Amino acid sequence: MARVPPKAPLSEQERLALAAKLDQELDEFIDSLPKRKPEEPVPFDRWEEDITNHPFFMKTVPEDGAPLHPLYEGLQKLKYDPDENEPQDLAIAYKDDGNFNFKHKKYRMAVISYTEGIKAKCGNDEIEATLYNNRSAAHFFLGNHRSALADAEMALKLKPGYGKALVRAANCCYKTGKFDKAIEYCDQILGGNDNNNNEEAQKLREMSLNSKKIAERDARRREKTERKQQKEEALIIGEILKRGIDIEGRENLNLAKLEPQFPQLFNSRVAIRDGRLVWPVVLFYPEYKIMDYIQEFDECDCFSEQLSQVFETRPEWDCEGKYRVGNLNVYFEDKKNRIVPVDVSRTLLEVLKLEGHVIREGTPKFIILPANSRVEKLFLARSL
Repeated sequence: MARVPPKAPLSEQERLALAAKLDQELDEFIDSLPKRKPEEPVPFDRWEEDITNHPFFMKTVPEDGAPLHPLYEGLQKLKYDPDENEPQDLAIAYKDDGNFNFKHKKYRMAVISYTEGIKAKCGNDEIEATLYNNRSAAHFFLGNHRSALADAEMALKLKPGYGKALVRAANCCYKTGKFDKAIEYCDQILGGNDNNNNEEAQKLREMSLNSKKIAERDARRREKTERKQQKEEALIIGEILKRGIDIEGRENLNLAKLEPQFPQLFNSRVAIRDGRLVWPVVLFYPEYKIMDYIQEFDECDCFSEQLSQVFETRPEWDCEGKYRVGNLNVYFEDKKNRIVPVDVSRTLLEVLKLEGHVIREGTPKFIILPANSRVEKLFLARSL
């Protein structure tokens, strides 16, 4: 094979010429490339948003229903997948997630996270006690004091003497009116080795003692009032039965059955004064389909006296002036739904004792019609 003779080295002038030629060819190649529009600089607010929404830089939890970054979903699955994590790792992950939500005052989300951590059943009393205590704190800030107490007591079962759980249990007992139990928890705190909560426990203990005294005083007052009401009820019912007044449902008669069902008479239940019964009474005017309400009709007063007071001035609805004392007839509907006339010279008690009269809904009711009027005749005809 023939030997290729070596090339002679380039001179300085040749090297410069070759470099110039290569530079020119590179420029020509770049110029021949497709032209692209230069990108505009990214605005700072959009750059900040992109960074904030990136899972590695997120400082807040995404809102419910918000689209999730694919990497965030992947990280979630990796962090919470039971196939990829031991129960203890899951419990710790959910605890950290709950703490993050709690720190950002998302207490309902925190409750969910701590609950998932508890469901992991990691078997570590320390971790489970922390989960129950933290969920108790979230419930407390939501105002769920009974749920908070239950969780605090569960934390104490897993970790007796748990300072934070003791303080929260005491506060929950105070909030729910369990003052004796609150005092008991405060005593446990004050008798323990942890002095950090002594000041709060001492103050809460004093508040519980004062509230207990107030609650006991209020209970005594309620009992006294109830005894008085029971005595009054027995007296009123006894007087009604003694008079032979017929009351609907008298077999199990009590004051609740004597409460008026008309809003205008809610505070006018039958009462006894100086040995006389005072009744609320309804007057019904069929012609105009309206009612009058007498809050206190003494059983010893006659109907003419009450009508004189009711019609002392002419009612606005009495356009024809027919409703005048001396020109009115009074009726009631008996237990067989028959219309019975009332002698206005009689007292209320005399009428209530009439055969067939019955008091319904705790209120005697009477019908008022103009005497010998067309409307009276029509009403009585329809009632036959």
